[in-house]
Amino acid sequence: MTSKFNISLSGPDLAALLCSRVCHDVISPVGAINNGLELLDEGGTDADALDLIRTSALNASVRLKFARLAFGASGSAGASIDTGEAEKAAKDFAAAEKKVEVTWSGPRAIVAKNRVKLLLNLFLVAYGAIPRGGNADIVLENPEGDARFEITVKGRMMRVPAKFAALAEGTEEEAIDAHSVQPYYTLLLAEEAGMKIEYKIYEDRVVFTASMAGAAEAA
Repeated sequence: MTSKFNISLSGPDLAALLCSRVCHDVISPVGAINNGLELLDEGGTDADALDLIRTSALNASVRLKFARLAFGASGSAGASIDTGEAEKAAKDFAAAEKKVEVTWSGPRAIVAKNRVKLLLNLFLVAYGAIPRGGNADIVLENPEGDARFEITVKGRMMRVPAKFAALAEGTEEEAIDAHSVQPYYTLLLAEEAGMKIEYKIYEDRVVFTASMAGAAEAA
């Protein structure tokens, strides 16, 4: 599969939809915190309420920290990001949900923020390919130069997220909404970073790659 990305959003619409996506991701754990506090107010078991509050607060914090790197500005224009921060964000995100075990290999480096944002967004796409949980192996090659990122996922009921596949293949006909904005943003980041996204489906795994456009075309 080679990306044939052909849909565009205005800047304000993209910002609004990404905000909706972030709100969707954090509203559940924040709501659970409120439920825990209500349980305390009603005289519920303190241990249960505090456990719910503690777990939900951690989940909300992890999701917000991930969103800051994956969707936020992460510094001024032209800023770079430490791939070590991205590694921690991805591992913490998976650990909070306790469904996917993440391994990460490759050199630690300070690289252009769009590359790191692309990597984290591609991780979200790959994460969505194993909805019942499993393993995600992330490999970084030459992140400061002719970068290549590879994410291999294995798990039950593997499937490439439908919205991502349709957008990448240029077959999506519906307007971008809060559900499809994240895969859209992933492809947009690839264009901005001069990289090309590909994926391959095998019997026992799905492999997502992002590599410099020239290198991908020459391969």
